[in-house]
Amino acid sequence: MRRYTILLLTAFMLVLSAAAGMSFRVGADEKSFGVPMQELTAYTTLPAETVTTLADAYEKNSRVRINFVPLAQKDLIQKMRDDAVSDPTVVKTVDVVLADSEVLKKAAGFNLLKPYISETNDAVKNDFKDENDRWIGVWYDPVIFCANKDYLKKIPDIPDTWESLSKSTARIGITDFMAADASANLMLQMIENFGDVKTYEILSNIHPKVVQYAKYLSNPVRQAGMGEADISVAIESETLRYIQDGYPLKIIYPEDGTSYLLTGFGIATNDAAKSQAAAKFADWLLSDEAQMTLQRNDFYFISTNPQTLAYKTFAGKNLVLFNHSQIFTDQQRETFLNRWVKEIRFK
Repeated sequence: MRRYTILLLTAFMLVLSAAAGMSFRVGADEKSFGVPMQELTAYTTLPAETVTTLADAYEKNSRVRINFVPLAQKDLIQKMRDDAVSDPTVVKTVDVVLADSEVLKKAAGFNLLKPYISETNDAVKNDFKDENDRWIGVWYDPVIFCANKDYLKKIPDIPDTWESLSKSTARIGITDFMAADASANLMLQMIENFGDVKTYEILSNIHPKVVQYAKYLSNPVRQAGMGEADISVAIESETLRYIQDGYPLKIIYPEDGTSYLLTGFGIATNDAAKSQAAAKFADWLLSDEAQMTLQRNDFYFISTNPQTLAYKTFAGKNLVLFNHSQIFTDQQRETFLNRWVKEIRFK
């Protein structure tokens, strides 16, 4: 009888311990989840799959929900301007912006973004942020030469400048300048740095060697990977994605400089609590954790934060980038692109 009493007592103690442990966990969960989830509304020009990846990771990390609203560039600026002229007593629709730096420059020009600074973004080079701290670049994606490895074995000299590429005998893959912003920005930044005469000369020499003017940024990479082109002009993120999938490609960084797409972050809200939450989100976007989140989902960009491990270990961190200080108007962009169409593409 005593033996059964001891067994019953032991069982009772185990049940009591389990109940106590469950009570502790439930109490901890209630303490954690009792805090209201803070939310930020973010306008963005980035693809939905990219921002969804970031939003999910950040919510788990900080219990702040980022509600991304994808918009075209013109629509984003217009919606922000509509907010700015509306009744000041009405809560603004947007809190933060994650978009191409060209959009952020325009938004800052209309006084739609508020200055902010932190220890993290203070480390970012001035080339990657607004001089008045109204926006900060968080990562960039350069244009590179994507070469088929088998082709490189056959030639004595590897083209490593825009002029040497234009004079080579390589079959070239490239995205139509009228089809994608990254491709259009390449031509415009070449004009800004080389001048229009030299730029059109280079593009004119490249034109006869173009296998096909692609409509999408990924196609020139695929062409080089499949051996349909010898060297493609492509963005690095797409090239790295194909390399991860086993395609025989090598990245060549143009020694005379290259263009890049800079993605940046700005704060639009005047709400003090939301401004603080927004600054924390910006710092997170500049962290290794954000870069790891992107890379786990096959998005490969270069962090603008030189203190991150992602930046220090990235092979292309010291590539030569074009000066990118000029903002072309929509009319100027259209004029330059139409000139390329008439004088080179369909001449």
